[in-house]
Amino acid sequence: MSKPGSLADAIWQIREAELEGKEQFEVRKRILAFCREHSDALHRSCLEGHLTGSAVVVDPSRGETLLLHHTKLGIWVQPGGHADGDGDLARVALREAEEETGLTGLQLVAPAIDVDIHEIPARGDVPHHLHLDVRFLVLAQPGAIENTNHESTDARWVGRSDPEGLLASDELGRMVRRALFIASAAADSGVL
Repeated sequence: MSKPGSLADAIWQIREAELEGKEQFEVRKRILAFCREHSDALHRSCLEGHLTGSAVVVDPSRGETLLLHHTKLGIWVQPGGHADGDGDLARVALREAEEETGLTGLQLVAPAIDVDIHEIPARGDVPHHLHLDVRFLVLAQPGAIENTNHESTDARWVGRSDPEGLLASDELGRMVRRALFIASAAADSGVL
């Protein structure tokens, strides 16, 4: 197993993210400020909040992304999770995608394509806190079939049309549309 990256590595990945729109640049500034103020931002022990890595899993052959219905939160989300001390947030995103979807042969595309700060409600001994999420495009094999774990109650492949309205939140819709656009453009140019 390779050595976990440091907070400096995470900061570098956050700075290198290819973002779109003023709001995304503002979120990045807030995440970087949080990292300057919290040397333990990679750890869950940072009770105010901590860094997470997420994967927007796309099957370019069908133009869809995989969403999971989160068991604890009861909402549709992309695969992702805690850094747990690893500053290589791309590695965190890929690991979480593999664990939560059961997909093999995933290919991570760097740099990150999206950032977000969202609130996590208090649960048991864990107080209300923030997830400072860095999101990466992850490509699935054509026709991939997921095999989710206990962290999800359901999984759905969703395209731009989204007849079930799973992309109703502005944040989730923005992230998925951007990932699908990047994957489609790469496929059209022969990069994929």
